[in-house]
Amino acid sequence: MTSEPGGPRRDGDAGEGAVEERTEDAARAADIRLKRFAALWSRAVHPVAATTVTLEEFEDHLLPLARQLATALHTRPFDTAAAYEVGAALVDAQCTEPEALPAVLGAVDAHLVDHCPPDELDEAEARARCARLQHALAAGFVRELRARERDAQQAISRAALAARTEAERALHASEAKFRAVFEGAVIGVGIAALDGEILVVNDPMAAMFGGRDFFRPGRNVNEFVHPDDAPGAHELYRQLVHGERDHFRIEKPHYRDDGSVLWTNLTVTLLRDSTGAPQYQLTLAEDITEHRELQERLRYEATHDELTGLPNRALFLERLDQVLAADADAERFGVCYLDLDGFKAVNDSLGHSTGDRMLIAVAERLHACLTSPDELIARVGGDEFMALVTGPSAQADGTALARRMLAALAEPVRVEGRELQVRVSIGVVDGRAGEIGRAEVLRSADITMYRAKAAGGNRYELADADSNARVIARHSLTNGLPSALEKGEFFIEYQPLVRLADGTVRGAEALVRWLHPVHGVLGPDQFIPLAEDTGLIVPLGRWVLEQAARQARKWRDGAEDDGEPLRVNVNLSPCQLSHPTLVSDTVAVLENAGLCPSTLCLEVTENDLIGADEDALRPLRQLADLGVDIALDDFGTGYSNLSYLRRLPVSQLKLDRSFTRGMQRAPADPVDVKIVEGIVSLAHTLDLAVTVEGVETAVQAEHLRMLGCDTAQGWYYARPGPPERLHTLALADAS
Repeated sequence: MTSEPGGPRRDGDAGEGAVEERTEDAARAADIRLKRFAALWSRAVHPVAATTVTLEEFEDHLLPLARQLATALHTRPFDTAAAYEVGAALVDAQCTEPEALPAVLGAVDAHLVDHCPPDELDEAEARARCARLQHALAAGFVRELRARERDAQQAISRAALAARTEAERALHASEAKFRAVFEGAVIGVGIAALDGEILVVNDPMAAMFGGRDFFRPGRNVNEFVHPDDAPGAHELYRQLVHGERDHFRIEKPHYRDDGSVLWTNLTVTLLRDSTGAPQYQLTLAEDITEHRELQERLRYEATHDELTGLPNRALFLERLDQVLAADADAERFGVCYLDLDGFKAVNDSLGHSTGDRMLIAVAERLHACLTSPDELIARVGGDEFMALVTGPSAQADGTALARRMLAALAEPVRVEGRELQVRVSIGVVDGRAGEIGRAEVLRSADITMYRAKAAGGNRYELADADSNARVIARHSLTNGLPSALEKGEFFIEYQPLVRLADGTVRGAEALVRWLHPVHGVLGPDQFIPLAEDTGLIVPLGRWVLEQAARQARKWRDGAEDDGEPLRVNVNLSPCQLSHPTLVSDTVAVLENAGLCPSTLCLEVTENDLIGADEDALRPLRQLADLGVDIALDDFGTGYSNLSYLRRLPVSQLKLDRSFTRGMQRAPADPVDVKIVEGIVSLAHTLDLAVTVEGVETAVQAEHLRMLGCDTAQGWYYARPGPPERLHTLALADAS
């Protein structure tokens, strides 16, 4: 039946309405969480903000900024630009007190992810995004605050210039007028002779330095030297008193009598007489100590890691860029890139609080390894640290620092009553300034660190162009593996298995190849380990099994007689052996191809079965019970004893080629003959067939036939090739 217009709503319409209601409910819930975050944020920041608005008004102002941060946290691709704008907007909201920025960042760190969680991201990525948003917010805050300070300083400079102009006019016009300006100025004013002797200062100038006692008779401006004076400040002063310039402006620190430091914004002007000859120097001073301290605090927070107190990634890269831009003849550098091995397991098993304490302890030990001002250690990521050394011996110093850091972390870290072992992988890169860029340094350090990790970890490796190139090539192949299967870049070649008794083809081993669009044809040794590491070996192995089964069916259908069907051998990796669908997948492939199980032989290496318990062997037993042959590949290369064969569900041994090389030429090595003879005798006693790999000569093949081996494969008969060449045996003697 169909409903008439205006009749009952159909099920599809009801479902759509329910979806809309759920969507609206989710949106309302998200909006409530966002408002809670804005409320918590405003309560944390309002007490330290230089604002006169009420808490409720302040919360209304922060709500759209909170929405910007929440949206940025969810956005793909991820972009921190919105957080930068939020930082600038907070300055507009009068959040300019020194305590305001830490409160802002602390509230974002504590509440943003919890109240605005991105469902599509795991917690680690969400926290990483939150950290980057905090960095961008801080950068936007600092940039806007500096712009405000610059505008204020420019206004003061204009006022100072006006005061200087007025002072000059007053000096030339009348002493009375000058005195009025001198005493009435709101900024510090002082006059000194050309030799630097201080003649007079006004009250604001005296107050800056702690009182008039500071300007006792005989004081000279040349006494006001400070270690942090700007480069070239003395030269500017010399030029002024010699009449080579009329004025200059600098920011300068001074020591007061009590040892404290006063920072001033100085404008020094040369006063000339009516003939234009230099006569006095006039100084206008503005106290900028508070602004300077605020800038230093903001810079420290922006360039140091909040957890460990070490320099952060931004400061490390700033220092690295300075080194790389230095004179190549005068500067060498070394970089150590450290990554904690297995740190994720600490966070996952013991919690982030324990992980943080462990990082703090590690940071303290690493910092203690520094031995000179030319060395810097920074935390650049969650469990990643980078060290920078400079100087003529940077190459040796970088290696020495890596050794010291490994030694410093050799003792376990004690956290909350637990002793945690710390393992670290370090990549060491060195070079000369001007010869390498930042990106190349970081890439080389990263690759070298992962080489150390791949070599077992808890060690350091030195950067090496050839080794790094191999790692990059491996990485490229690993990235290309998933799409290679989808694009059909894999193909199979078959190598005949020949019956030694009569020289007929018994079957073939399926060998997978990768036709790489850049590197050409790659053998299994070049990509099978990568497939096992990435988990792609399971779908790739199933694809090989399907292709081999279809080919076996084609051989059977194309046979001219009803003789024994050709068998196809397919290799199994350890990952496939442990995969829960091995048996069901194999049965499905055989049924789809219309093959009986005896047509298939699965090859498993001896090392994969050494020490395997009954649970691990159960899938192979099930396949053997169905009639699938199981071959023990590379037999003789492992360490299993021969009696172990009795409990394995195998029907064939594939003897490793190392046992038969001594038979390739006459006379045969008598030791190899005895070993093979014993293995064949034992195998036949256990009702196992024997296949020999790597047969390359006619002499070798004859020896193996006389010793009773059942089948053989190798270049003497045929190299791996397309399926249509299976019966084309070349019998090419490799000798």
